[in-house]
Amino acid sequence: MAITIGDKAPEFTLPDQDGKKVSLKDFKGKWLVLYFYPKDDTPGCTIEGIEFTAQLPAFKKMGAVVVGVSGDPAERHCDFIKKHSLGVTLLTDADKGMMKRYGAFRQKLLYGKSFLGIVRSTVLIDPKGVVAHHWPKVSADGHAAAVLQRLKELKR
Repeated sequence: MAITIGDKAPEFTLPDQDGKKVSLKDFKGKWLVLYFYPKDDTPGCTIEGIEFTAQLPAFKKMGAVVVGVSGDPAERHCDFIKKHSLGVTLLTDADKGMMKRYGAFRQKLLYGKSFLGIVRSTVLIDPKGVVAHHWPKVSADGHAAAVLQRLKELKR
């Protein structure tokens, strides 16, 4: 499924790192940065988590919440958060259903081989639950700053 700017964001309810159910409706009235990443504690995913954590005060000041999503289980999320002192909430999408609806689980190409996998991507959702921006494929380094910049532009 493709995510389109201006469309209503797909609904979801997933467990966070503490097992608490988190739904799209929980963020009504706030900006939501949903970033999808392949695997806890891998180089790119660690960079992304650390950079989003470093920018959390700026996101909060702008009325935004940052949430990461991967297929990893809660226990692994907890270890990842503790090891790198992450401040972001991490959701578990074990069956990849949400990631499919958000276009983050799709065909990838690596070393000439095609396979289904999690694509590092981000969706910015406005306070009314509408997709305000979509980064369908991102590089981890510097991405949090780019998302913050786009949020500033949209709020002007």
